[in-house]
Amino acid sequence: MFSGIVEEVGEVIETNDSADGRRLKIRAPQTLKDAVMGESISVSGCCLTVVQFEADWFAVDAVIETLRRTKIGALERGSRVNLEKALKVSDRLGGHIVTGHIDTVGKVLSVEQEGFSYLVTFATEPRWAPYFVEKGSVCVDGVSLTVADCGPMPEKNSKDEFWFKVALIPHTWDVTTLGQLKAGSAVNIETDIIARYVARLTNHNLAADLV
Repeated sequence: MFSGIVEEVGEVIETNDSADGRRLKIRAPQTLKDAVMGESISVSGCCLTVVQFEADWFAVDAVIETLRRTKIGALERGSRVNLEKALKVSDRLGGHIVTGHIDTVGKVLSVEQEGFSYLVTFATEPRWAPYFVEKGSVCVDGVSLTVADCGPMPEKNSKDEFWFKVALIPHTWDVTTLGQLKAGSAVNIETDIIARYVARLTNHNLAADLV
């Protein structure tokens, strides 16, 4: 479990692909100060398990399902990634409840500066629309964000993209990888887990009907 508050921006220093998945080696000296084998670390929003580590780097394995659902397979040597260690029970929940299980890969439609903030518009498949509400929560590349605005619910069987917007403060822009976003950028998206359960309980076919 995570909160979506990034602790460090790490750097991918090695990738190894095989028929079974992908191993990533990531430089992250701050994150590894109290590292233990087998712990969970959010890598740009993906909950991954530490399988090897040294003083300033750690390695994780991404299975085929993870590569299918996320942008982990597109990371290259030199790519920067948002990192967060798993929460302790006693930790403050500074963001929102984040599982580290990515729902889909979205894309950036636009980035606009508005005062000292940055208004970023994202697009995703219409099937995810039921889990978005204005002032609700969303996790983008491992960062807990508030939905500033979102599109209307698409018509049944619509193939149109669904959009939502977030407003990034300068701190978030500067200390996470979100400051690198531009139109066309791919992002990992995790919808609000509470919204998913509510939608399931009230109408379990809601998302399926939009596919």
